[in-house]
Amino acid sequence: MDESRIPILVGAGQITQREPDPAKALSPMDLTAAAAKSAAEDAGPGGRLLAMLDTIVVLRSFSDTSWRFASPFGGPSNPPKSLATRLGADAARRLIYTWPGGNMPQWCVNRLFEMVTRGEVGAALIAGGESLATQKAAERGGLKLDWNEDAGGKPELWGVETRGWNDIEDRHRMAGAIFAYPLFENGIRGARGRTIEEHQAAMGRLFARFAAVAAQNPKADRRHGFSAEEIATVSEKNPYIGFPYTKLMNANAFIDQAAAIILTSVAKARELAIPEHRWVYLHGCADAYDHWFISDRKNYHSSPAMRTVAREALEMAETSLAEIDALDLYSCFPSAVEIACAEMGIAEDDPRGLTITGGLPYFGGPGNNYVTHSIAEMIDRVRAKPGSKGMVTANGNYVTKQSAGIYSTEPTKRPFAPKDPAVYQAEIDADKGPSTTEAPEGVATIETYTVMHDRKGPAYAILFGRLGDGRRFIANTPEDPALLEDMTRRDYLGAGGRVTTTDGLAVFTPD
Repeated sequence: MDESRIPILVGAGQITQREPDPAKALSPMDLTAAAAKSAAEDAGPGGRLLAMLDTIVVLRSFSDTSWRFASPFGGPSNPPKSLATRLGADAARRLIYTWPGGNMPQWCVNRLFEMVTRGEVGAALIAGGESLATQKAAERGGLKLDWNEDAGGKPELWGVETRGWNDIEDRHRMAGAIFAYPLFENGIRGARGRTIEEHQAAMGRLFARFAAVAAQNPKADRRHGFSAEEIATVSEKNPYIGFPYTKLMNANAFIDQAAAIILTSVAKARELAIPEHRWVYLHGCADAYDHWFISDRKNYHSSPAMRTVAREALEMAETSLAEIDALDLYSCFPSAVEIACAEMGIAEDDPRGLTITGGLPYFGGPGNNYVTHSIAEMIDRVRAKPGSKGMVTANGNYVTKQSAGIYSTEPTKRPFAPKDPAVYQAEIDADKGPSTTEAPEGVATIETYTVMHDRKGPAYAILFGRLGDGRRFIANTPEDPALLEDMTRRDYLGAGGRVTTTDGLAVFTPD
C-alpha cells in the first residue's frame, strides 16, 4: 500500500483543570490549545508536527450548543483559527468547526481517515475543550471574564445542524438530553418488567462500576468511587433531575477538560521520525442514526442504529466482540449504556468493563468533546498492550446519532475503506415507529414518562402515550404536586386516562 495513503493516529493529549480561582484558570480555548500541544508532544515531534498540520477540527463548545450552557463571557468567533494561531499552525488551511453531537469526535476521525486515503489530508488535529466549572465559579463570584476574540474569517462546518427535537416536543418542554433520556430509561424498565425499586438498584450497580474506574483515573473529575447505593438513593445532595435519574446518574458537564488527537499518514510519520510504537490504526468504523425525533421511534428501549454501527465496525475490522480487549461505551445516562449493551450483546457486568475513563458522570462530560477523551485514552490503552483491540462508541442527541471505532497498534491488513453508511442507513430508516398526532383527544395510556424536578421537588411531567387506535402523542400532566410525587413512587407505565389538547398543548390526566 502507498504509505502516504495509510492513515494512523500518532498523538493524544488530555487536560483536566482544577484551578479554584476563575481569574487564574485557562479559558476553554487556552485549555484546548494546551491539550493540542500535549498531543503533539505525545507523538514526539511537538511543534514540528503542529507546524505541518493542514487541517484543524474543533468540536463545538457547549456554550454554542445549548441555552443551558451559554457563556456570559463570550467566546471566539472562529474557534479553529484561534486554535491554529495559538499553536503556530500557519500551514492549516482547512479550519473546521462541528455542529453538536457526542458522536462527532469519532465521526470526524472516520471522515479524516478517508480523506488521508484520498490524499486530501496530510496531518490533522481534532480537539475541543470546556471550562464550564470556571464559568460557573466566575458567575457565582460575580467575576467578569472576557473570552471574546475575533480571529477573522469563518470556519467550515461539519455535521448536522438540525436540532434534536421537533416543535411539538419543544412545546411540551422535551428540549434536551436531561428531558429525553429519562423517557428511554422508563421505557427500558417497562421492557424488562422491573419495579421502580428494582430498576433503581440496577442502575446504581451499573454506574458504580463506572465510578470505580473514575476513582483510579487521575484525569477524572469525580474520584469518590460512589457506591451503587449512593448513586441510586435520592438525597439532598443527590436529588432527582429527571425521574428516575438522580444527579449522580447524569453526565457531569460542569468541568474544565480538553482533549486532542492528531492523525497523519504512515509516510509523514516516518518523515517526522515518529516511532512506530506510537502509531495506532483504525481497523473498523461505522456511522448511522435512528429516526431523528424521539416521537418517531419504534419504542423507547432499543436502537437499530447502535446495533447496526457495532455490526458494521466489527465486520470491517474482521473481528468479533469477543476479541475486543477494551471498551468505552458512551455513558451520558444509564439508558445509553443499557441500550448499547443490549444491542451489541454485551453483559452489563462484562469483566472487561464498559469504560476506560470512568464515563461522563464521573470522569466528566465535556460537552460534545467527551469521545475525544475516550479515543485519547484508548490510544494509550492499546499502546500499552501492543496488538490488542479497543472499541469506542459515540452517541449524539438522544440515542440518535451513533458512531464506533475499533483501534489497535497492529497494522490493518487492507486499505482503510469503510462501507458507505447509506447502504445500511436505509435499513434503519425503514424500521418506522407508530404514526403520531399533534392534537390527541380521548382515552389513552402512558407509553413512557418522566417527572422533571427543580430545587423544590417535582415540577412537571413529560410523557409519550398511545390512543386507542395506536397513534402516539406527547403530553404533559396537570401540574399537581401530589400527582407528580406519586408518579415517582408508583409505576405509571401503561396507566390509563384521558388526553385533551388546547392551543397545541396536550394534557394527559390519569384515571
